[in-house]
Amino acid sequence: MREARLGKPLGAGGTDRTVNAVALLLPGCGPTGLRRPSPVPALSVRPLATRLARAGRAEGLTAHVVHYRCRGWNGSAAHPARDATWALDEVVRRYGDVPVALVGTGMGARAALHAAGHPAVHAVLGLAPWLADPRQYGTDPDPVKQLIGRQVLLVHGTNDERVDPDLSYRYAQRAKKINRDTCRFEVHSDGHSLHQHRFEVHALATDFLLGALFTRAYARPVKDALAAPPPLGLRMPLASGFGTSLRH
Repeated sequence: MREARLGKPLGAGGTDRTVNAVALLLPGCGPTGLRRPSPVPALSVRPLATRLARAGRAEGLTAHVVHYRCRGWNGSAAHPARDATWALDEVVRRYGDVPVALVGTGMGARAALHAAGHPAVHAVLGLAPWLADPRQYGTDPDPVKQLIGRQVLLVHGTNDERVDPDLSYRYAQRAKKINRDTCRFEVHSDGHSLHQHRFEVHALATDFLLGALFTRAYARPVKDALAAPPPLGLRMPLASGFGTSLRH
């Protein structure tokens, strides 16, 4: 099996600017598969990586897309989560003690949540997270203790045809009990890929990451979602046009 690797740095890491924070983009993948990953998932997260890097460039943000060793989660092997941990160690080796945000889509969001216990992680963003249903697979629920002390945002389309949105809601419920800095947004009428409201989703991701990594003030909906008790803060609707008045 080949080794995981980081994609080329986007933002401050590709210039002579000092790197003050890093966003690691974790693409989706399948439940199983040991073959070489398809390049499509990594390419699909690059636009978000580019947007994040551009928005945080002045403050020293760099972004990398993580390229996995193989194309599946593969049960207890949890290959993408292990690759995420390797990537975090590599960030520390390259850039030193800088805050890191894990940004995952689908199964990559699950990897981000699992790897959040790494000491470099300050924030986790999960887009349409693929989470195991214990009732279906007969497994333990995905863990949440590693999220303590992290800023956590989950985003899920209400019409997701691949992953039941209720799974991320129940996960967020458990996470909120031990980590108050957890919130979840629902993208009404959107599917798993969140294509219909991509502008709003990317604007939300940018606002959250810049706030978590550089202590910028969050947009009011994000601030309200983090402060609201369940279920309000875990079913916050992502308004159409979110981000049109923001400067990133």
